[in-house]
Amino acid sequence: MFGMGIGEILVIAIIAIIFLGPEKLPEAMVKGAKFFKSFKNSINDVKSSFEQEMKIQELKEEALTYKKKLDEATSSARKVITFDELEEIKKTTQGVNDSLKELENSVKESASLEAPKPVTTPETIQVQAVEKPKETKKEENV
Repeated sequence: MFGMGIGEILVIAIIAIIFLGPEKLPEAMVKGAKFFKSFKNSINDVKSSFEQEMKIQELKEEALTYKKKLDEATSSARKVITFDELEEIKKTTQGVNDSLKELENSVKESASLEAPKPVTTPETIQVQAVEKPKETKKEENV
């Protein structure tokens, strides 16, 4: 115990008997035993508290590691979704661009072709005159 042999313990016991006397020695031994017991219990409590704190710290570190991995996975999933969506938008806009180019080309072709001049014959003039009603002005009575 504490690196002491039997001879050293006997020397301490003899000195304790001389100083305390035979009446107070049993009471002092009980108090000493209680002190060592409470000291041992407090050391064990500190030790267990320290171990619990270390376990809690380890759990926190593991949780942070898992959280970091989860965040990385979600961000990479968002990037994949974003790139897929961008590809889809790109394909859609490419189709619209192609349609607009075709429309532009057809407009250019139709503009380059000369439209035939309408033939004005007396019959077409009469038809145009019949289709257009004459405008009449109403006079207001003042």
